[in-house]
Amino acid sequence: MHRQLIASCVAAMFLSGCSSPPAQPAANGADQGSDPVAVTPVADSAAAMLHWGAPIAGDEFNYTGEPDALKWSVYDSSGHAGNGVRSPGQVTVDGSQMVITGTPDGISAGMSAKFGRQKYGRWEVRAAGSGDDAYHMVAILWPDSGNWPCDGEVDYMETTGNWGLINFFHHYGCSNSKTSVSKTLDLTQFHNYAVDWTPDAIVGYVDGVKWFEDRDPAHQPPGSMHQTLQLDWFPDNVTADGPGELRVDWVRVYPAEGSPRL
Repeated sequence: MHRQLIASCVAAMFLSGCSSPPAQPAANGADQGSDPVAVTPVADSAAAMLHWGAPIAGDEFNYTGEPDALKWSVYDSSGHAGNGVRSPGQVTVDGSQMVITGTPDGISAGMSAKFGRQKYGRWEVRAAGSGDDAYHMVAILWPDSGNWPCDGEVDYMETTGNWGLINFFHHYGCSNSKTSVSKTLDLTQFHNYAVDWTPDAIVGYVDGVKWFEDRDPAHQPPGSMHQTLQLDWFPDNVTADGPGELRVDWVRVYPAEGSPRL
């Protein structure tokens, strides 16, 4: 549900995103030049409860205007499966949050991170959403290669038309097979969504509590991945659609388990 820029977006119209060009990961799996990032701890985050240490990359959204161009590639393309439009004008940072707004006619936004590209590691976002059921909020790990579906996709926060239910979808293999889990949750309130990817497993957390685990080695993504954030439009062509909104307080990336950076 996330795409490579322009050419890949055309070729992969039935996916749901658009990615920035791949970057070569460092030898230790983290971006070159990554340093610990000073952040405000959140008690019910996976990072705090599981002692992940300081993040090595991310965005606290403590500025105003457009998303930081050094950190994000903002989509300018058609929407998921050709529905609606992804417009840079629909995403802004208000000094404490990143906000994506979707209009009733499907003008929305999405963006992919230039930071935290690594094979194995930990990612966490604090997010909330609201609005029409046609809008789905999504936090994805997308392959740096852009080779979808063969190189996998980890949707560790995704709605599917119900603002009271959160889903984790792990896509794997060229057949786009998947494992998944769902959980009742009030998504209009902020929650902390995390994924821990090791050579042994992909594990998901909500507010520091484990709710997803896939330990099948055949399901492992083959290469490095990066964060994306999207508000995707799924019109039903039956009922009138309304606006939607995705709000993200922060995005934080941590090194893999056992890294000397921990």
